[in-house]
Amino acid sequence: MFGGGRAPILVLSQNTKRESGRKVQLDNINAGKQIADVIRTCLGPQAMLKMLMDPMGGIVMTNDGNAILREITVQHPAAKSMIEIARTQDEEVCRFFKIGLPNRSTV
Repeated sequence: MFGGGRAPILVLSQNTKRESGRKVQLDNINAGKQIADVIRTCLGPQAMLKMLMDPMGGIVMTNDGNAILREITVQHPAAKSMIEIARTQDEEVCRFFKIGLPNRSTV
């Protein structure tokens, strides 16, 4: 893709640092585990409610994982990506069920 063995040119802000290696891999795994820990108790038949505080100071109780992920703020890039993927997946599943399941006679 890059002819002549040249390295790609990266355009980053001065505050951005680039890391690689085993430590970064473990940090990504830990970020995923922390996101999973937040959502885990919202799943299944014995799902528990989470108490969230909205920006106006009101309290909202929900067991909707997508709503919870919308309200939390994370700094870790991998955690941000996981949350965005979960939101996209939730939107796609909701869209699928809004249009309805295909009729068996047409499949």
